[in-house]
Amino acid sequence: MVKVILQLYPVIPATREERITKAPIGRDADLYQQAIRDMPGLIKAADELGLWGVSGIEHHFHSEGYEIGPNPGLMNVYWSSFTKNMRVGQLGYTITTHNPFRVAEDVAIIDHITQGRTFAGFSRGFQQRWTDVIGQNYGSKATKSPTGHTAEQLAAMTDEERKAQFADDAINRSLFEENVNLVVDCWTQDSVERKEGRWQVPVPYEEGIEWGMLATRELGAPGEMDENNRIRRVSVTPRPYSDPHPPVFVASNASLETVEFCGPRGFIPSYFSKIDTAAKFGQAYVDAAATAGLDFKLGQNQALCRWLQMAETEAEARENVVKYDLDIYKDLYVGTTPMKMTEDPVDSVLNSGMWIGGSIDQVRDQFVEQWKRLPAEYVVMPSHFAQQPAEDVIRQLELFMTHVKPVLDEMTQY
Repeated sequence: MVKVILQLYPVIPATREERITKAPIGRDADLYQQAIRDMPGLIKAADELGLWGVSGIEHHFHSEGYEIGPNPGLMNVYWSSFTKNMRVGQLGYTITTHNPFRVAEDVAIIDHITQGRTFAGFSRGFQQRWTDVIGQNYGSKATKSPTGHTAEQLAAMTDEERKAQFADDAINRSLFEENVNLVVDCWTQDSVERKEGRWQVPVPYEEGIEWGMLATRELGAPGEMDENNRIRRVSVTPRPYSDPHPPVFVASNASLETVEFCGPRGFIPSYFSKIDTAAKFGQAYVDAAATAGLDFKLGQNQALCRWLQMAETEAEARENVVKYDLDIYKDLYVGTTPMKMTEDPVDSVLNSGMWIGGSIDQVRDQFVEQWKRLPAEYVVMPSHFAQQPAEDVIRQLELFMTHVKPVLDEMTQY
């Protein structure tokens, strides 16, 4: 069975002209308040339709009003208050800009509030404007995953540009893997210590931390306090409600290294990439998981991310692309990702490899063709709500759950 996740990319609703005259519209409190008020109806409908989950993103400083998602964990708590069955989670925390101890605590608390109806998501960070600013004290820099560049793309760079991209990517990956591993250790171990890397526990490691609460030796975790009344380890509380922890998703675009990191750990790679790349990564994930004794079929424990514009007719779907997706595509995505603009703007979006759009039959057929290559267990469907009104998003979900999901379910019988 395919598990469907609605991913909200909250967009302040406006025309291009309104974005200009009301700049910076991202700080318009009234419009953001209206989007918040419209969320419950949309998410309740998704819950009633049987979606597996709803996720939030983390993006900051979007003055243009695109993708206002600075705190996905806080939104998860809000959503959990009016949902019954679906999971709430993130795709995800950009962990290279966070303190991993705080993230471990936050997700564990959300897991308890929802009684196990959550999932955790992590990303590396690709938008320089906010990743470099917020991650500055952690040494984090945004990355474009240069290992995913084509030979032509690399050849178009200067030597300095190539060196800078690979250097930033190496720092980002090292920080990402270290922080994710630390989060998982905080969830699964009664206490943690670290001597090597960016995080020392205790700090300074050799001296330990003087601690006057002598009862810790008896009441704390084993080894937490030594015979000299110094802290040697720390115990992150609470432990998650889920055993051993909520499912972990990792956003992946063009980096094989991310997939190979996920496989042995059982993390769920979420492919924000074209089907050619996702299909290649799908088998690489299966192979990497097998090295740790995890037996996954092709597509199992993996997610494919696709924006959806589905309507009764192709003409209506193309019109919806213009109203709800085109501005953010040409302003944000073309400016910050390898996506391109061609002569026909709507075709630029629909042929980007990240959208599936058209009539009911066209959308079903496109999904089937992609699932033949990667029968993913999860489908993540980002939505530009509230640029696209809640009732329109709900209608699309109804069409997908009725006409597309049953066909994909038959293709994911692991």
